[in-house]
Amino acid sequence: MTRLLVGRRVTVMGLGLFGGGLGVARWLHAQGAHVRITDRRNAEVLAEALDALDPLRADGRLEVECGQHTPDWFTRADLIVANAAVPTPWSNPLLCSARDAGVPVTTEIRLSIEALADRRTIGISGSAGKSTTSAMTVEALQATGRRAVLGGNYGGSLLGNADAASADWLVLELSSAQLWWLSDEAADWSGQPRLGWRPTIGALTNLAPNHVDWHGSVEHYLMAKAGVVPASGRLVTWFAADDPDAERAAAASVGTDRVWWRTTPPAVAMDGLSLAVPGTHMVQNARTALALLDRACTIDGQPQDRMAATRAINAFPGLPHRMQRIGEWNGVACFNDSKSTTPSATMCALEAFDDLSRVHLIAGGYDKHIDLSGIAGLAPRLAGLYAIGQVQEQLTTGGGLRCGTLELAVQTALGRARPGDSILLSPACASLDQYPNFEHRGDHFIDLVRTAAAAGSR
Repeated sequence: MTRLLVGRRVTVMGLGLFGGGLGVARWLHAQGAHVRITDRRNAEVLAEALDALDPLRADGRLEVECGQHTPDWFTRADLIVANAAVPTPWSNPLLCSARDAGVPVTTEIRLSIEALADRRTIGISGSAGKSTTSAMTVEALQATGRRAVLGGNYGGSLLGNADAASADWLVLELSSAQLWWLSDEAADWSGQPRLGWRPTIGALTNLAPNHVDWHGSVEHYLMAKAGVVPASGRLVTWFAADDPDAERAAAASVGTDRVWWRTTPPAVAMDGLSLAVPGTHMVQNARTALALLDRACTIDGQPQDRMAATRAINAFPGLPHRMQRIGEWNGVACFNDSKSTTPSATMCALEAFDDLSRVHLIAGGYDKHIDLSGIAGLAPRLAGLYAIGQVQEQLTTGGGLRCGTLELAVQTALGRARPGDSILLSPACASLDQYPNFEHRGDHFIDLVRTAAAAGSR
């Protein structure tokens, strides 16, 4: 692939805000391609990524347009690299025009897999918990002396990453969209040869309806997730065993003849586990990470050192925007869980609290056309439910307050909270109606809480 890119015209659709578009653009440029980047967002939103591209402009092999997509950039190209976030790509007019013109379409994740095909991989997917499980798995592998690198949906790009090229294990957090792009279905549609890729080891944290806006149906979403099953078929998951009700709901969505996730859960030693971050879902993430370490040890034959791995997972402080404790003011603890963009993830976050009647939940955001009735039904049990964004009407069918904006939700929650209460931002929805991404939403929440706390202490 790299030799064939010299002098070729490659259009990158979507620079993005998480580093994947920037990484693939740098890599393509380094391979000698003429790179065109097109993004519908304006230059102000993309300013940081655009600044990082400046060093590539000198030789004239980089063009960038913001605020629009020029159709000719798709039909008069040798390759299209689409951002995996583009929904229903098989019906996107620009991508379809490229395909119809004989221009193959690929993505950063496929290019990464092709470039690092000789590396052992651990693929981790699920509707919630995959980022934390992926990070814990890397901690465990590194603590036992293995060279492990984290990539995929986690952010950034593994293309051109020297550490990834020499790693013992690549740990890939994989979204349903990325898994679709690695599938035979995507290859057949996009004009690419079938990749035939499966992770060396695969893990499924859980499964619940999500991203219907991207996939077009729950069934398509659930079947895309099947790409995380390794070639051996031995998937690491407790989904069906630990949550039979959720398993039955997922099975009903796809039909019992197409269930692919049922497997025997592995036995995992949990001796000495004492996590710094609370919650039963965090224990489950740790259990999965340790099971993946066990599988890796069996495959690579290197020492396990379970004590070192357990110590590393115990010390894991959690990830930003994932049950991140940002402080306590006047006896009220505040938690930023902006990464929880599904109802199941928000339910997991709430399970970390002993008494829901002391929890003020801020939820809502972009409408992904998924069922929010479970969150709405919690209103009578919570100290408060403060709904924001496009879905505030759906979230307040059982009570709660329609706040619209995060500013008003934080102001109202802080005004009502009493010592011993907790304020939790765990939206159960994506952020795209009001914020570029969940990180901006979480950072805004932190700023609002700290500003209000500072004003109250004067």
